[in-house]
Amino acid sequence: MPHATPRFLLTRTAGLLVLIAIYQAVVQSPGAAPQAQPRAAPDLTSVEGGSQDATDILQAWIDSARPRGGELTFPAGTYRLTRPLEVMLDEVGPVSISAAGVTRLVMDGPGPAIHLVGTHGGTASPDTVQPNVWQNQRMPLVDGIEVIGRHPEACGIELTGTMQPTITRVTVRDALHGIHITQRNRNVQISDCHIYDNHGAGIFLDGVNLHQINIVGCHVSYNDGGGIVVRGSEVRNLQIGTCDIEGNMGGPDSEPTANIWLDSTGASIAEVAIVGCTIQHSHDAPGSANIRFNGESTPRDFTDETRHGYVTIADNVLSDVQVNIEIKNAIGVTITGNTVWKGYEHNLVIDNCEGVVVSNNAFHRNPRYHYGDGADSKLGVLIRNSTEGILSSNVIKGARDDRAALTLENCRWFTISDCLLLDNDHCGLLLQNCESVNVTGCMVRDEREGADSVGMRVTGGENVVVENNLVENGIE
Repeated sequence: MPHATPRFLLTRTAGLLVLIAIYQAVVQSPGAAPQAQPRAAPDLTSVEGGSQDATDILQAWIDSARPRGGELTFPAGTYRLTRPLEVMLDEVGPVSISAAGVTRLVMDGPGPAIHLVGTHGGTASPDTVQPNVWQNQRMPLVDGIEVIGRHPEACGIELTGTMQPTITRVTVRDALHGIHITQRNRNVQISDCHIYDNHGAGIFLDGVNLHQINIVGCHVSYNDGGGIVVRGSEVRNLQIGTCDIEGNMGGPDSEPTANIWLDSTGASIAEVAIVGCTIQHSHDAPGSANIRFNGESTPRDFTDETRHGYVTIADNVLSDVQVNIEIKNAIGVTITGNTVWKGYEHNLVIDNCEGVVVSNNAFHRNPRYHYGDGADSKLGVLIRNSTEGILSSNVIKGARDDRAALTLENCRWFTISDCLLLDNDHCGLLLQNCESVNVTGCMVRDEREGADSVGMRVTGGENVVVENNLVENGIE
């Protein structure tokens, strides 16, 4: 008697055939997303070492990935480029470019070593993303590559028209700009990168329309044109976190710049968080700052307010520049939980701002580092021409400012409470031409031998209440 095939085997086989048929129909359908595949690297033996031009071979390799994209893994070695490697995402397809830290690209021509070019013209909202962007351009990745500039206009990586680009574990040195973001992009991720010793900006948002960008866990250091720079751009939702950012000032003869420089002039920047970073150096550069934000913008059709902002600066360590934090023409500013020292002109300047909270910060001198111990390291906090603010639970010690440790000038509707103003020259707290200010619960002390500073001084203004404070050396 013949052996019967069990029914459950027939059922499983039939189901498997159905799944295979469905998979083939989806993959082969015109509207299906391309399936990225690993792409074997070409033979680069003849151009390895950096003396021969590898541009044509590498560009052809990238172009060969079209239309399905793939993993482009560079072999170890040094490769010289004389023009940018253009990755036209809509043509090439979903692509990742990686090297695990063993590949060096020497950019010996103008422009970026790698240029990711997409066509996204929408916002970050899913319903504005065209199908071809999801199918061909999703999350382009650059990982583990070193770029060295060998031309005055060489750059590292440029992003144009991209959606969800991700740049990780990249090093850029000796270039003009490290990472250059232009035109329109959305949802940018930059993490674990070393952007070091470039003669332009480290990470440059240059005339870009960009919402949602995270810069996390990076070293951005010794870039002469600024560390993280935004100019001429419309930017929202900028997060800078747990980075080490230092020395992005050039030298004593350089133009004024900053470790983080956000300038709204002619554009707009808002919704910014700078959290958990160490930001420092160099005080010998004129006009240097650790964080400089200018929220002044051109008028918008939908509002008369010309200031931008909504900026949070929290839990950072900042030191050794002319001005540690400078915020001008901004609305909605929160500065809290920071350790701030060695501001040679000021530790903090706030000018023409509205809705200001400065709380739980330590503005100090740091005796461990003796440079600038004299009067050239002033350390004061200056707030002027501003309205609606709260200053609470701050420590300001060792200021050598020629007016006061904490100065409010031409301000309205401020509360100052529970602050410690210690061992400061000239005056602890100065209120000059202020209106509707309440000062309560503060302690002002100067225990230095021969000290002759005044505890608090009020000049001009009206409706100023000073009560329940512990003040040595009196109130004028």
